[in-house]
Amino acid sequence: MKTYLALVIGAALAASNISNVEANTLLEFQKAVADGNTEIALRYRYEFVEQDGIDKDANASTLRTRLAWTSADFKGFFTKVEVDNITATGNENYNSTVNGNGQYPVVADPTGTDLNQAFIGYKTGNTVFSFGRQRINHNDERFVGGVGWRQNEQTFDGYRVVYDDKTNLSFDVSYVYNVNRIFGSESAKGDLDGKLVLANANYKLDKNHKLTGFMYNMDFNTALALSNRTLGVSYDGKVSSITIHASYATQTDTGDNTVDYSADYWALELSKKVSAINLALGFESLGSDNDTGFITPLATLHKFQGFADKFLATPDAGVNDLYVKASGKWDSLGLTAVYHKLDSAQGSIDYGTELNLVATYPLAKKVGLLVKYANYSADDLATDTSKAWAMLNFKF
Repeated sequence: MKTYLALVIGAALAASNISNVEANTLLEFQKAVADGNTEIALRYRYEFVEQDGIDKDANASTLRTRLAWTSADFKGFFTKVEVDNITATGNENYNSTVNGNGQYPVVADPTGTDLNQAFIGYKTGNTVFSFGRQRINHNDERFVGGVGWRQNEQTFDGYRVVYDDKTNLSFDVSYVYNVNRIFGSESAKGDLDGKLVLANANYKLDKNHKLTGFMYNMDFNTALALSNRTLGVSYDGKVSSITIHASYATQTDTGDNTVDYSADYWALELSKKVSAINLALGFESLGSDNDTGFITPLATLHKFQGFADKFLATPDAGVNDLYVKASGKWDSLGLTAVYHKLDSAQGSIDYGTELNLVATYPLAKKVGLLVKYANYSADDLATDTSKAWAMLNFKF
């Protein structure tokens, strides 16, 4: 594609009678197209779900094919286009949320083709401006992320400025008018439009300590219950041999949200390497007020509160997550185990417990294998659920 475009531009240039300045500009543009980078990535995944209350088990076998092209620099300008296709390899024995198979548990990987990214950027010094559809991941994606676990990724339509002085200070500020969600363009839940300001700033005190401040104002046009204003700060650092992550945020309603509430979020994780094993103890709390829990509607939610995805929507009484984690690597094999105890932030509701296990192994230079398991044991929220995944990644 890029070679064809370059030849077309060159032929047009040769056939035209233009000035040297214009000719040089067109040649530079031709070179930016010809020197662009093309990437192809394949991700096959099998997902199994057994859920109490649903007679049939889900068996989802899907393949994501991603084609991406990024131009080379043209007077500071560049562009990127990324297209994803998700195909079911076999029968759709799962509820993709749009295929009508409600007799199965949900595996939110609808088939289809989507324009994942398409934006124009301009870089000057340490600052990059961009406009269009793009991926936005802030910090650990607890508040804003691409939901990269799902086959159809979440991306954002809007304007963005990113600054990084390469030493201490960086910030990322966006105005977003539409969120392209994981459910795909055929779903009524596929888009969230509104007026969203997403601001995040990081400052490195030194090589071992970093402070982050963030402000998210989400005023949705139709999903009124998700409209919120969140202000927060986090710290990541290392003291002696202890790695620390601490975060606090406060959230209120905004826009046309019909509920008046004010809730707090806080998290603390301490980790330490013992021999070849990394051990971590953490606690995360999403508070509640006026029967409304602290929400994070744009987060990569699968990363938090258990891989079984029982807390994609915060319960009205909020949620407390006390967890322990162990991870390590033996040669090329990576292993992780996490145990969660999940309770309400208000009242004394025992939601349940969850065990997560993950194994990763590189089969070749650009081929990776991942196997994952989640078991949620319900007490007073949802139902017992087991999930298992096997995934292969190929990059070209």
